[in-house]
Amino acid sequence: MKFLVSQFSYFLKDRQARRNLDALRTYLIFLVGIIILYSFLFHLVMVYEGQDHSWMTGLYWTLTVMSTLGFGDITFESDLGRFFSIVVLGSGVILLLIMLPFAFIRYFYAPWLEAQIRAAVPRALADSVSGHVIIARRDWITNGLIRKFALGNIPYCLLEEDPEEATRMREEGLNVILGSVDDPDTYRSVNLSSARLLLANAEDPVNTNILLTVRSLHATLPIIALAEEDDSIDIFSLSGATFPLPLKTRLGEHLANRVSSGVGKAQEVGRFKDLVIAEFLVHDTPLEGALLREAGLREKTGVNVIGVWEGGRFRAVDPNRPLGKTCVPVAVGREEQIEKLNVLLGGGTGMPHEVLVVGGGKVGRSTAQTLKERGVRVRILDRNPDLRGELEPFCDEVFIGNAADLKTLERAGIDSVGGVALTTNDDAQNIHLAVYFRRLRPELGIVSRITRERNIDAIYRAGADFVLSYASLGCEFITAYLAGREPVMLGEGVEVFPVDVPPVIVGMSLAESGIGAKTGMVVLALETEEKTITNPSAGQILEDGTKLLMLGTTDQRERFSEAFGAG
Repeated sequence: MKFLVSQFSYFLKDRQARRNLDALRTYLIFLVGIIILYSFLFHLVMVYEGQDHSWMTGLYWTLTVMSTLGFGDITFESDLGRFFSIVVLGSGVILLLIMLPFAFIRYFYAPWLEAQIRAAVPRALADSVSGHVIIARRDWITNGLIRKFALGNIPYCLLEEDPEEATRMREEGLNVILGSVDDPDTYRSVNLSSARLLLANAEDPVNTNILLTVRSLHATLPIIALAEEDDSIDIFSLSGATFPLPLKTRLGEHLANRVSSGVGKAQEVGRFKDLVIAEFLVHDTPLEGALLREAGLREKTGVNVIGVWEGGRFRAVDPNRPLGKTCVPVAVGREEQIEKLNVLLGGGTGMPHEVLVVGGGKVGRSTAQTLKERGVRVRILDRNPDLRGELEPFCDEVFIGNAADLKTLERAGIDSVGGVALTTNDDAQNIHLAVYFRRLRPELGIVSRITRERNIDAIYRAGADFVLSYASLGCEFITAYLAGREPVMLGEGVEVFPVDVPPVIVGMSLAESGIGAKTGMVVLALETEEKTITNPSAGQILEDGTKLLMLGTTDQRERFSEAFGAG
């Protein structure tokens, strides 16, 4: 009973609900007036026919005729009476059987159900919630981001203005708040003053509105605004964004980093403090076919090999496993140590002569432009002839045609390029082309973007050497910003995890803890309030209050929690 009272109270507080009830009340008053009028006219016609009935009988007759029940116990004998009965019957069908149910559903029942849905979804955060991230909209990034927040114990709230969608999201276990992203009251209700970050991830015009709205309430809150168009970056900055993020442009740059990796030189893929994270090809270097324990990379250069890409998968280092020609080891070291590694590898240029970029969208253009700035000859292949003029500034040659057509590929130079970047936003197309290109040239370096995480395994099986998604890149940039570090993007599924040293291994050395052996994760650094120890040695003692910064996959992170009881 209390629940019904609270639901009805909430229903009556809504301005639109009150307008609906006023409309329903107006119709009911009109209907009652019609019934009274018909009851009065019933008496007049009966007097005309010489019959006498009570007022209750007149009301009874009117209702039975209007509702089409028509018991037949009271009838008219004259044509005037029968015509009056037809009028009452016809109007009753319209007013009682058609319009009344419609008015009841339209002005009461449907709004009542919507009020119940709205009341089930919270419209505000608890006052005790602070240090949280406010996410303006659910998109490709948010699911992965929320998983990361759960591992890092970071509270969040997700805004949604559609009550039905908010209810579905709540049933999925998401912390959703009902409210409009352009309403200042929405941000007041989610404790804006104590939030850690706001993520504006809607369309560019909507993001601008969000920025202006939030800045009118909080002048210093960090705001990351995802920019669909590069032209929006300046607008976002002027509107108050702390970090405008053109994610598709960054995606293209990271794909360019991977496709431009060549023989004889380590390619930087990320930085952490004073550490450089780089990867290199084993093919045609002194390391091809060698065992890591015999290569002595740490002794000769100071770098530490933290993992190996092979067959599209990042695996832990096995010192007793030979490095095949398709292996791509990932090494960590300072700049001078990476330079020593380059000397050991042969000191090549690290650049292929030519790269073919398939797809002339935003990601493809960013990939091509980054490669061209590095002195790589770039060709873009797109099926839309109208884009030729737009694409020419980003590359050396533009080819128009179907990438799955052999003659088109031969014309685009598939036989001579050193690498291919698949940048279309169609996962099925990228998977299809990865299979085709791998069959045409088994040794070709293939990198690809992906939109849906569920297609990652498929495109690796298709033959891609490296895959990167919009979602994972966005997650890494946002979590890196929260952690106050540079983004580290080794590949799909490989991330940096900050974790407090679990009590069970406090006082042990890094080697004694068995972190690598039990979980496969690599410790990049140890952080305390006073200092950061990068690339720690095996003998480094793990002290209480120290934070481990580890590299690995989400599965490895979960194994760490199971092995050491860490949150």
